[in-house]
Amino acid sequence: MSGKSFILYAILAVLLFASCLDGQHAPSEADLSAFGSYVYRLDTAKLQGNLQALIAADTSRWRADQTVRQYYSSGSDAAGAQDAEPDALNFIWFSRSGVSPDADSIVALLRRELPRNGLDSAAFFLPSMAGDLDVVHRLAFDSLGIDINQLLPRLDYRLTQAYVRYTAGQRRGFLRPAKLLNNLDFKSGGPGYARLFDYDVPAPDYDEALRQACDPDARLAYLADSHPSGPVYEALVRQLDSLPSAEQRRTLAVNIERCRWQMPQLPSSGRRILVNIPAQQLWAIAPDSIMNMRICCGTVLTKTPLLNSAITHMQVNPDWIIPQNIVRNEVVRHAGDSAYFARNRYYIVDRSTGDTLSPRHVTAALMQSGRLRIGQHSGRGNSLGRIVFRFPNDFAIYLHDTNNPSAFQRERRTLSHGCIRVQRPFDLASFLLPGADEWTLDRLRLSMDLQPQSERGIQYLKDLRQRQREDPAFVMPQPLRLLSYSDVKPNVPVHITYFTAYPDPQSGTLRYYPDLYNYDKLLSRALHPFLLY
Repeated sequence: MSGKSFILYAILAVLLFASCLDGQHAPSEADLSAFGSYVYRLDTAKLQGNLQALIAADTSRWRADQTVRQYYSSGSDAAGAQDAEPDALNFIWFSRSGVSPDADSIVALLRRELPRNGLDSAAFFLPSMAGDLDVVHRLAFDSLGIDINQLLPRLDYRLTQAYVRYTAGQRRGFLRPAKLLNNLDFKSGGPGYARLFDYDVPAPDYDEALRQACDPDARLAYLADSHPSGPVYEALVRQLDSLPSAEQRRTLAVNIERCRWQMPQLPSSGRRILVNIPAQQLWAIAPDSIMNMRICCGTVLTKTPLLNSAITHMQVNPDWIIPQNIVRNEVVRHAGDSAYFARNRYYIVDRSTGDTLSPRHVTAALMQSGRLRIGQHSGRGNSLGRIVFRFPNDFAIYLHDTNNPSAFQRERRTLSHGCIRVQRPFDLASFLLPGADEWTLDRLRLSMDLQPQSERGIQYLKDLRQRQREDPAFVMPQPLRLLSYSDVKPNVPVHITYFTAYPDPQSGTLRYYPDLYNYDKLLSRALHPFLLY
């Protein structure tokens, strides 16, 4: 050893000796890990084996869980996984340095938000995750006899399951409404099921939820933002916080699920129409006013479908072209009965020739062949009443007047074949024609057998009556056809929905309505694994 090397060695030895005297030492792996000395017990083979056992035991068929299972399987089965570091096994929430602080944030958020949304904490593994995190923070593995290689995979797997379940479910719904409701009732007289839910509801994006879970820079913000929005949801959550009865809490939880489906909403401005089937009410909403009226809707056997459309036009004194299913179920048994057809003012037309046929000679088989059009003459006694409001849909349903106004006095008004009868048809027509002058409105009134209000309308009716008195040959037209058709421009959105708890559009007060079609019972059974009540 040269003299210079000896001096350098001596200086280094003195420095090391001094540092030892001060109790200082180079930081070890245990010093750098929140696991402390337990970090030395991390065993890749055991971690992988316990993860594989979790995957094998997870038989859930829910797509959220399948997505999580596939993710962890890809890391656990990777080549060389047996010899890999724990960080390489697709674990998201821990590494050799400890468990991510995000895990505590997720548990805290779920502890707060799950009961606010009527969701059961056990369905999101909250008790299990909170217990495991407590063991980690207290480093109580030995005192509780828990193997760190068993706890950490379980905690990681459950955190990911909870995250994907919660974020995807809250954003898009835990149930698929079309799958439930469109496989409920068989078509009347036809094969297959009746389509009762016609909204285009986006499916939960479980893959996106998993991607967000894997992104430490975005996952907490994505989680915190994973809830429905809008005044209906906020009203339901506020009411749930006020601790109503258990039955009401379950009703609120079911209706919160409806908010998650992201159905197309009515625009926030302009004229629009809301129909809520359980309320048996229609609200016509204008920028400066709200009008409501009673409705009659479909029976339990002929439910009114839920849909979103826009009123394009209205017809005054329309003929009623009887739908084929009604012909098949109600009219065909009267084949050959001319008195029945005359009494109801029904007529039969050959579609190919346009000829009107005598009911006496039309057989039941011919009625069911689809070659005939069976209708009811317009005017008094017509099942559509004096006006119909049409909007595009796949069910041949619409809003319309009725020849049985006394039905609006009933408490339960599930009476129709699916169409919606409105209590105040003229008021609804006026709502849809905000720019109409008084003569236009009186033409409508006169065509609907209502008394005119303008001087011109009053004089018009007076002149007709005078002519009737003076001219024995003159027959007062019945109905008066001063207005038979009117476009609705711009088209007015119409939203037919089903909420058994809903804030009144006029007062904002949350109101409860009867479950007319038993949809709440259906949804409640399907939601049972997630509900707190």
